[in-house]
Amino acid sequence: MAAKKGQYLCKFSEMEEVSSRGFSVKLKRKKTDIFIVRKDNQVYGYINSCPHAQAPLEWNPDDFLDDKKEMILCAMHGAEFSIEEGACLGGPCNGAGLETIEIKLIDDEIYCI
Repeated sequence: MAAKKGQYLCKFSEMEEVSSRGFSVKLKRKKTDIFIVRKDNQVYGYINSCPHAQAPLEWNPDDFLDDKKEMILCAMHGAEFSIEEGACLGGPCNGAGLETIEIKLIDDEIYCI
């Protein structure tokens, strides 16, 4: 029996190196906004919610990174998070990190598990 792939998000090759994209998916039977970041040929996934105010992180679609593309940035409060772990690096997040989601890369396709 084949393992369940999860919910298809996009093709890995469609994302530029160090870029982000947002999606709405069904997690635990509930519609949830998420985003993924591609960096160093890896993909990281997070719930699209700032731990400081439970607000979406981006102001523009698919725009989750700072200008230098070094960190995830909350556009509303300026909180900064590491791309690789979602850990709070500065701002009003008071040490609270982003909630991670499981992402699977199968061939050239990215799935949310």
